[in-house]
Parts: sequence; structure tokens; C-alpha cells
Amino acid sequence: MSTKLMSQYLNKVIAHIQFLHDEEQEAVFRAARMVADQIKQDKLVYAYGPGGHSNLGSQEIFFRAGGLMHISAILDEGTLLSGGALRSMATERLPGHGKIVIDDYGLQEGDLLIIINAYGINAATIDAALEAKKRGVRTIGVTSVRHATETPAGHAARHPSKQNLHDLVDVVLDSKVPVGDAILQIGDMEQQVAAISTFANAYLLNSLVAETIGLLEEEGIQPPIWMSGNATGGDEANARFIGRFKDRIKKL
Repeated sequence: MSTKLMSQYLNKVIAHIQFLHDEEQEAVFRAARMVADQIKQDKLVYAYGPGGHSNLGSQEIFFRAGGLMHISAILDEGTLLSGGALRSMATERLPGHGKIVIDDYGLQEGDLLIIINAYGINAATIDAALEAKKRGVRTIGVTSVRHATETPAGHAARHPSKQNLHDLVDVVLDSKVPVGDAILQIGDMEQQVAAISTFANAYLLNSLVAETIGLLEEEGIQPPIWMSGNATGGDEANARFIGRFKDRIKKL
């Protein structure tokens, strides 16, 4: 059996991750400082992925082995694929939906919100960013500047204002996802296959978590970190902190 395509995909994924490593370090450090400052105040850090597979980004750093317990994922049933893929796409394009979600989670001045959306143009994403700014919430965007800027202003997925996520947030972690997301060409097929956005988002987000913990450790602070419940002693380790977060994190 040939593994030529597997090898091509591997090489492209590695090259993309290396590109992010080389180009996005300063932005990751800036974002890590923001997250660390929230945790030093024992404040939650919200993560919202307004869009079908963008929800995976918020889940990637929530209730995650080796991850920060202060992360509160905004898991909005309106855009989760479990509610129906076409429904999810229609909802993420619905003006006003993102505002409702931010209001539902009660974000307020002094809070920090990570908005994860590879394309950075849909209505739910832009409305979430605009509502956060209105409320005095600081924001980190994980998105592709290239994808947003190369998408026509008249595209059906765009927010009515035609704005881009990367222009609205305080710090941008540029995932550099190409238009269309898929990166592998097979023969003469018109449509490429094998997406890159999940890899890019996961690398940037886990790097952000790691750098945040590194900053706190340098300052003599050991933040509560999730241990896998499937590892020996995991349940016991996590149980020491559950009481601090159970009533604060909506989806815990």
C-alpha cells in the first residue's frame, strides 16, 4: 500500500507548524502574558470557537490533560456540529448570534476572551468580538489573516459589516491557514483535501497554555493544571481543585 499521500500531508503539516513557530512567537508571548495576568487574579479565561470545526479549538484547551483549569470553554449548542452540520453553518452566519452567546456567559469588563475561528469573517465571530469590545473584555484572536483578507467582501459567510476578526482583537495569533483550509493536491482533482486548521489552532493554543504556565512558574506561581482522569491518581489530583471551579465554569 502506498503512503505517498500520507508523507506529503505529514511534510506539509510539519512545514506549517514550523512556520507558525518561527513567525508567531512574539504574539504567543504577548497573549501568554494576558492569560497569566488573569490567572494571577484567579479569573477565568474564556475560549469561544464560533463555527463548526472552530469549536474544536475551544475544546482543545478545556478540561484537557496538562491544561489550565482556569479555562472556561464557551460551548454554544448553536454552532456545535452535534446539532447538525448545516444548522451549525447557518447559525454561525446569523447576525446577532455571537452577541447573545457572550451575554449568556455574562462576560464583563476585565474578563479575557480567546476567539478561535480560522476564517475570521462569520457573523457569530465578528459579533462576539464586537460585543466583547463593547463590554471592556480583552480579546485574543486565533485566526488566519490570509484567509480573511483574501475572502471577498461580498462572500455569503461574512458579517454584514464585512469586518475581520484580526482587526478587532487585542492580540492576533495568526494561524496562516490558506483559503479553503485543505492543503493536499491529489492528481487533477479540483478540490484539495486534508485540512490544516485544526493542527494550526491546536499548536498555537497549546503553545499559549505552555508559555502561560512558564511565565507563572517563573514568578513562583503553580497554577492548577488538569491531570488525565485516565492516568493513575488523576481523579484524586483533580478533585483537590474541583471545588474552586465547579460553580464558576458553566460547562464543567
